Amino acid sequence: MPTQSDDDTGAGQRQFATTHWSVVLAAGGDRSAQADRALAELCADYWYPLYVFVRRRGHDADAARDLTQAFFAKLLEKNDLKAADPARGRFRSFLLTSMKNFLASEWRRQAAVKRGGDVELVSIDYRDAEDRYRIEPADTLTPEAIYERRWALGLLARAVDDLRTQYDARDRAELFDALKGYLGYDPGGVPYGELSQRLDQSEAALRTALSRLRARWRARLREIVAETVQEGRMIDDELNDLITALTPPAGPSL
Repeated sequence: MPTQSDDDTGAGQRQFATTHWSVVLAAGGDRSAQADRALAELCADYWYPLYVFVRRRGHDADAARDLTQAFFAKLLEKNDLKAADPARGRFRSFLLTSMKNFLASEWRRQAAVKRGGDVELVSIDYRDAEDRYRIEPADTLTPEAIYERRWALGLLARAVDDLRTQYDARDRAELFDALKGYLGYDPGGVPYGELSQRLDQSEAALRTALSRLRARWRARLREIVAETVQEGRMIDDELNDLITALTPPAGPSL
């Protein structure tokens, strides 16, 4: 992924370009190497939200593993993309609807057969999936709501990881690690005065660095979201949905 200079904070304002999902939709039911790669890259970010969705639908770990892998095998090998509605335009919505239909179909009975197939189309660490699922909060979120929440957290984590890679490439990983707590995603920012002494930088310089980091973070998040929509005008809607998915539900009124 290309890195940005210290003054390059306008990536999110660039003209909307061809994205993974628009490539997949353009291919429709026709197979192409470009569309296959684009779909596989999209699916790699969504396996855990779908796994959690299946678990919250009442399936145990083994069944959720089988069903999730069978779902991706069907989606990628059988290429069911003719069912995608370009008018809806969002990969996230298409994927969840497809999984619901899948769970209600005859593929449920064939899930165990698909597990451990000869070709692994999406890299999935199912042992890690269940380890992560065990620490999911025991809340009352619906399967759909926890899918949305895991989708949102996954995108935020990917944006943070990508930025750290950029900063590390410029030998500024220490600065990134010191400031990332101020992004809001990883709460617990250290007071500026303490950071100033630790990094031997003025507080004014740290505030400038944080402003640039926030701008890059927002821009990278927009780029990641853009991969999953058909048109640029949908990016803001997806970002609003991301915020909604992370907002705790209001408690009962007194």
